[in-house]
Amino acid sequence: MNKATIAYIVSAATLIVAVWLGVSIGTVKIPIQTFWDSTDTTASNILWKIRMPRVILAGLVGASLAIAGAAFQGLLKNPLADPYTLGVSSGASVGAVMTLFFGLSIPILGPYTLPVFSMAGAALTMFLVIGFAKLVDRSMKMETIILTGIIFGSFLGSVLSLMIALTGEELRQIIGWLLGSVSMRSWNYILMVLPFVVIGSFILWLNRRELNAMLFGEERAHHLGVNVKRRKFMILIGGSVLTGSAVAVSGTIGFVGLVVPHMTRLMWGSDHRHLLTLSFMNGASLLIICDLIARTIISPTELPVGVITAFIGAPVFAYIFYRQRRKGAM
Repeated sequence: MNKATIAYIVSAATLIVAVWLGVSIGTVKIPIQTFWDSTDTTASNILWKIRMPRVILAGLVGASLAIAGAAFQGLLKNPLADPYTLGVSSGASVGAVMTLFFGLSIPILGPYTLPVFSMAGAALTMFLVIGFAKLVDRSMKMETIILTGIIFGSFLGSVLSLMIALTGEELRQIIGWLLGSVSMRSWNYILMVLPFVVIGSFILWLNRRELNAMLFGEERAHHLGVNVKRRKFMILIGGSVLTGSAVAVSGTIGFVGLVVPHMTRLMWGSDHRHLLTLSFMNGASLLIICDLIARTIISPTELPVGVITAFIGAPVFAYIFYRQRRKGAM
């Protein structure tokens, strides 16, 4: 049994355990037989109408952010890159909050208006960050890209603050959404986000070999027959679709796209043929567990899941940054 097979077995087992814990633990304990025996109507309703959609949505959001982070890190050859640190999550948030703030609804899009605007904000921010970083430093150094992401994230954060200051009745909805949460989400949210998760993940998966080639540099990848410009565009679009759709249904949840790919890479290697899929599975597991902690740690009060991911992610971000700087100094 090779290392990749073991990695898939471990990741799949972790995901199954995370899903089981997510649906069974809470104010009301759900026994395992509730899955096939609906005699206990209360437990069955809690399982299928409240817990299961919440757990599945948390899994989809975590998986989307993790695979997008893995792709961005591979593309930029930078372990500090993720949708949050690059400002992409902030761009998606601005697109989504603008939809809520102005009450936008495009008839042809219907319920998909929010995720489409969110994805548009994510994609536009990603291209602006890369474009400005290249304008400042043509070699696109790690520090330049991260600082550019921070600049754009700060600016977009001020735009969000302005809309919050000007808002009226939507204030509570926007604030709660910005903190990041998957609570009180029905099956409709899953149906809304699922097509975008499938499309975005498939785009990135199609570029798994090209991401491996780009690890050796764009010029080397070009000599290996990779259409670098086209592939970079596809990866940026795929990552933006995933980030935008995740932010649209859950709000801003930071550091998942940073922590999961980095830990997966440390444990199982940096081959994107496996890294993308493993990050997808592990991202789902992490956010399901974080959401479980968020709703049980001070029960019956619920914390936003974004608070839990920030508690985990910020120290890991500091560790990765310290390790990179030490490696550079040596």
